[in-house]
Amino acid sequence: MTPHNSANIGDIAKSVIMPGDPARAKYISDNFLTDVKIVSDVRGIACYTGNYKGKEISVMAHGMGMPSMGIYSYELYHFYNVENIIRIGTCGGFREDMKILDLILSEEAYTEGNYALSLDNVPCNLASSSPDINKIIEVTAKENNINLIKGTTLCNDCFSPYVPDEEKLFERIPNGINRPIASEMEAFALFYNAKREGKKAACLLTVVDVPSDLKGISSEEREKSLNAMIQLALDSALKL
Repeated sequence: MTPHNSANIGDIAKSVIMPGDPARAKYISDNFLTDVKIVSDVRGIACYTGNYKGKEISVMAHGMGMPSMGIYSYELYHFYNVENIIRIGTCGGFREDMKILDLILSEEAYTEGNYALSLDNVPCNLASSSPDINKIIEVTAKENNINLIKGTTLCNDCFSPYVPDEEKLFERIPNGINRPIASEMEAFALFYNAKREGKKAACLLTVVDVPSDLKGISSEEREKSLNAMIQLALDSALKL
């Protein structure tokens, strides 16, 4: 056990689907898994292990921000022998041609944060997802006629809609870094930990805020509209 996880070794599957919200983790468990067991429930963050189409898969929330993702993903990789993590979350889209509910596959995450510096004394601000998992996700999406937008994502310390002038942020991005297509808050820590521990990670994002639609969608609509991303993550995990 760890300070944040009460599961025993072997309770958590080799592949874990990680939403940010504990309620979303429960939703996935209730609607997509069978023979489910709650193997940890520390601080209200339940870890569910069950079967999806005959394969054992775990679902566990990671909370908000890089520190939270950093803790949960590190402990899963380092202490619980997890091999693959697919983060599923929501994001704000930066491109004018993006639409609400578009699906993004992050190829790399850029951050201005100091997660790597704080953990390893390494001044690292760009981390890549695992090409092996990304390829599986792409193939699975094509099989299910799901369109994916691929690119660099911004892993921000601030909730994107609260930033008054995002162009100032883009001006600070160093030369050689691709302009991010979307903003979220956890992928860098996940990708960095995966590489550090010799494991694999991917991040799927559903666009819920875009410049062309200031209204966006409600919290309830967000909850109900993420099934395509959830299904894609689970079907991809079958092949890991």
